[in-house]
Amino acid sequence: MTASLRSIHVVAGVITDARGRLLLNRRAGDRDMVGLWEFPGGKREPGETSEQALVRELREELGIEAEVGEWLMEVPQLYPDKRLRLEVRRIRSWNGKARGREGQAITWVAPEKLPRYSMPPADVPVVAMLRQPDRYLVTPEPVDEQAWLDGIGQSLAAGVSRIQLRTPAHARRSELARAATEQYARRAELLVNRDIALARELGVGVHLGSEQLASLEKRPLPVSVPVGASCHDLAQLQAAQKLGCDFAVLGPVQATASHPSAKPLGWQGFERLREQVSLPLYAIGGMDAGQVAEARRHGAQGVAAIRSLWPA
Repeated sequence: MTASLRSIHVVAGVITDARGRLLLNRRAGDRDMVGLWEFPGGKREPGETSEQALVRELREELGIEAEVGEWLMEVPQLYPDKRLRLEVRRIRSWNGKARGREGQAITWVAPEKLPRYSMPPADVPVVAMLRQPDRYLVTPEPVDEQAWLDGIGQSLAAGVSRIQLRTPAHARRSELARAATEQYARRAELLVNRDIALARELGVGVHLGSEQLASLEKRPLPVSVPVGASCHDLAQLQAAQKLGCDFAVLGPVQATASHPSAKPLGWQGFERLREQVSLPLYAIGGMDAGQVAEARRHGAQGVAAIRSLWPA
């Protein structure tokens, strides 16, 4: 039973060089998951703060003296023999030359190349947090078509860069998606809601409904085009991960007016699902831009929302 598993708090550092590359450690020796790449760090010992643990681990692993910077996120992850919590901190500066002092290989990786490296499950969401947007706008149903298109532009100006074009009940949904693509595809990552054929036609991503996950046998679009999914339970998350989705939205975390009958997961319920997959997740349901840090405390890369991310 998971309740009897030992709990481990691990602190990892995001170390960047002058060229913007990030440092990865390769697991070696008699450790589990040997050969996988990870962000350097290690277990926090009793009596240590996270900063003290990370400074010590980087000294032992890499031979550097580090200054620990901002907190970035935490990832709860369930393994067969333990329940791990990965805390991720940015390394502000360091002295010394990094080298594998414990016989491990290290490498400096450009951010866009991070997905090429096989990593432990807990490190995968960290890559998404570093590379993908922290907010995911789901567009409301259009009332006025031009106002809807203008609203997308205003959202982009406010810093949103990943948008789901959700217009299920609109008679001209295909035309609206085409107009949005022509106007905004160069400025944002767009995903069409559920319509795989339309996404292929427009050359944009697709956001799969939870009901589609069980019927698909493989990823519906090339890896160069984003695929997201809506999930509400573990089976759906596992199906989305098996399909190779780039991310999923999980919720509702809190009660929401758009789905008043849905039982909220709460943050504890969100974590219990989060820890059983490595899929990058957005928290949805009662979320707004001010809750990104809270979402990241529970393993999400950010928040997804309709009303709170749409311009007033």
